[in-house]
Amino acid sequence: MIQGRRFGLSSDQKVDIWRRWKLGESLHEIGRAFNKDHGSIQFLLAQHGGIAPAVRRRSPRMLTLSEREEISRGIASGSSIREIARGLRRAASTVSREVARHGGRPVYRASAADHQAWKSALRPRPCRLALHRKLRLIVASKLILNWSPEQISGWLKSRYSNNESMRVSHETIYRSLFIQARGVLKKELAQHLRSRRQIRRSVHARVGGHSQGQIVDAVSIRERPAEVEDRAIPGHWEGDLLAGTGNTHIATLVERHSRFTILVKVPGKDTATVVDALSRQVRKLPASLRRSLTWDRGLEMAKHKSFTVATKVQVYFCDPQSPWQRGSNENTNGLLRQYFPKKTDLSGYSQADLNKVALQLNQRPRKTLDFETPAAKLQASVASIH
Repeated sequence: MIQGRRFGLSSDQKVDIWRRWKLGESLHEIGRAFNKDHGSIQFLLAQHGGIAPAVRRRSPRMLTLSEREEISRGIASGSSIREIARGLRRAASTVSREVARHGGRPVYRASAADHQAWKSALRPRPCRLALHRKLRLIVASKLILNWSPEQISGWLKSRYSNNESMRVSHETIYRSLFIQARGVLKKELAQHLRSRRQIRRSVHARVGGHSQGQIVDAVSIRERPAEVEDRAIPGHWEGDLLAGTGNTHIATLVERHSRFTILVKVPGKDTATVVDALSRQVRKLPASLRRSLTWDRGLEMAKHKSFTVATKVQVYFCDPQSPWQRGSNENTNGLLRQYFPKKTDLSGYSQADLNKVALQLNQRPRKTLDFETPAAKLQASVASIH
């Protein structure tokens, strides 16, 4: 992984983070995809108010790196500024200013000059609210009254129908609130937004089986039957995705009574793929071992209703940011890192490979079982039921 500043993420990875955020993935999902804490992802996004920065493009009038290399070679060979300019088909004044701007002939270096020119070109254009005090004050006064940016924008268009300078889009208002570097609207005004969030969220986070990052019709872990809590009866499972590099994952299922583990190969982490793979695996279990499944708030289980229909297994969801509520699964995932270290590409493992790892794990004695193996514990429990 290319180490960048603070986040250890390359430019391409940051672009992919913004793409995922725009598609509606949660902070936890994005963090798992890059083996990063969700707080680090939030810090990166919050710097831009949750709004992806515009892709920068080099102006065609600007000297290119190859042209700067020609200038550097011309200087090294002793050519005059006019000779170099003729070779580039540029004005002599352009080449002269370029060389002078970056230290003169003795110290001019193409790469350093190109980097500095690209950095110096960052001149953000002030938005309309920054330039128009009256408009800014009106927008702020309406936000205090709990008007939404869309309502403000629509009202301005109607109220000042003959004055385009008194109009502003709702997106500009959002950007002025969330991107504090603009210094336009006070941060406190964001508290008057209906959502009260501090960063812009994608509209896609409200579709596809979840609403604003929440799973539709999720049944809380607090509604689980008492028999699940005391681990007395087998057939109640905890599940999660074990993450690898390159957005690769393995689904892990741990039976609460025996700590018996099942590993499931998943080609992707979208909810349709995960639910389909889990359903096929769980249907192979005897009916007595298909009672419930406890999952975290990951949106890979957004289609939990389809899973329940296919397997007759009720799904319960942990409270947000409470992985300890499925502690058996968390502990087992830690043991699995012995076989699948972090930063491992998991796509190369077949289901047969995963079955071998699960077999080894299930035949290892566990302290929590008085050093009985999960396989023996589960077999004895099933035999006693029948």
